[in-house]
Amino acid sequence: MNPPVNKWVVAVSVALGSLMASIDSSIVNVAIPVIRGELGASIQEITWVSTAYLIAMVLVMPLTGFLGALFGQKRIYLLSLATFVAGSALCGTAHSLEALVVFRVLQGLGGGALQPTQQAILRQTFPPEEQGMAMAVFALVIMVGPAVGPVLGGWITDNYSWPWIFYINLPVGVLGILMTVRNVHEPEDVRAANRQRAEVQRRHLDWAGIALMVIGVGSLQFLLEEGPQHDWFDSAAVQAAAFIAVFGIAAFIIRELTATAPVVNLRLFADPTFAAGTAIATVMFGMLMGSLFLLPLFMQELQGQTATASGLALLPRTLSMMAMSVVVGRIYNKVRPAVLVGLGVLLFGLGSWQLGHSALATTSTDLIVPMVITGAGFAFLFVPLTTAALSRTPRHLLADAAGLNSFLRQMGGSVGLTVFATLFTHFSVEAGAAMAGSVSALRPEVVDRLSTLQGHLVASGASAAQAHGGALASVAGALASQSAVLGFDRTCVLQALSFLLILPLLYFLRVPRGQGRGDAPVAAHLAAE
Repeated sequence: MNPPVNKWVVAVSVALGSLMASIDSSIVNVAIPVIRGELGASIQEITWVSTAYLIAMVLVMPLTGFLGALFGQKRIYLLSLATFVAGSALCGTAHSLEALVVFRVLQGLGGGALQPTQQAILRQTFPPEEQGMAMAVFALVIMVGPAVGPVLGGWITDNYSWPWIFYINLPVGVLGILMTVRNVHEPEDVRAANRQRAEVQRRHLDWAGIALMVIGVGSLQFLLEEGPQHDWFDSAAVQAAAFIAVFGIAAFIIRELTATAPVVNLRLFADPTFAAGTAIATVMFGMLMGSLFLLPLFMQELQGQTATASGLALLPRTLSMMAMSVVVGRIYNKVRPAVLVGLGVLLFGLGSWQLGHSALATTSTDLIVPMVITGAGFAFLFVPLTTAALSRTPRHLLADAAGLNSFLRQMGGSVGLTVFATLFTHFSVEAGAAMAGSVSALRPEVVDRLSTLQGHLVASGASAAQAHGGALASVAGALASQSAVLGFDRTCVLQALSFLLILPLLYFLRVPRGQGRGDAPVAAHLAAE
């Protein structure tokens, strides 16, 4: 019999690894230009440093429950964390692009199971009345990571060198391993149920399901990561990925619904609460990743701010999420999840609507209010969604449900990033074409502007021809900047309006009073199987 361990010590123990994996999904992005220069890679090649990590991570997430049943939940967490730490150390020593991509795959394979396992362990550790607080801890890890990553990565790259964005994981990872070994213990009922599942899984090992998932999901992630950079279906590789993804995922779903011991338990979606909570969380994470992409792009590309400065502009949102996650965790048992999520939808919509009225003169101070509002909105969304979605799930299937939930949330983030990046480009081009017709040499104000610019350039020593060309280039640049601002604003407004469409799903987000955690009786569930 294992001695009792304080639940908060357990929470800190399993949070360390998950936080690193969450941060590493975005920390590399700001260092990409430096890494590309040192390794001599092209722009297309260097994107694989991020793509390889994300593909490996999403492939492992849905397998978390399957692997936990076979080898033990705690063992899988420790093995994953050790693999992640080893991959991080190797990434820092890479001297070629090929080596860095391979090591990032290893890092992603280790990081994929950390978040779902953390979620399951927290659900099994905290008592029913504190499940909201358990998921508040989980929310802090999952949502703070992508926000902190770019700031931390930019600071490390500016002040040290890019390998340190990987080396920083080593002491934290080792501490996480030691704390997990000492403080985390699997509940006996979960271990007994998983032993029974493992016997069936070993007799009917679902190799076909694993193969179809790797093919289908890997192709889909490749499509989402590489499509925008290759003009989508103008690329033969992207066309092939789309074809394989459609048929591979369809075959995977059919296989998992008919297999004796499926590697991914899709039957969990028969619970409408789990299905609705996961669907809303998927959309929500797509919005979060889209927003995390758009605002730094606006500040760096249009306002000329540094990566560190643009990352710091997101800090009010991060602090708001952290503060409100604790508040929502405390009131979760007193307010229905659908009410909290509905409030979160409205807050996020309001904050995005305010961001949709930004201009080139907008300052970081001007962004504080919409950042705080959207941060509070995400807290009202994430905590009740992750708590309610798994509220009817038996304890021994929590890792399966958490793996599915994390997988779809991550895929939602990839889709959201792709969709909003594409919309931003489309709206910017559309706005530029509309404004170009108004910038004519026949208009007096345009002639005056060109004349003024030419005068300044001539006074600075430029020839008449150089001044004329420079004036035209300046006007064209101003037109492009204003077009991009309009593209950003329209994308934010569309984001606000489209998010409201998930409100009807709240009808299915029903959790009976007193059912605060995923601890349905294991014996009854096994008998039903």
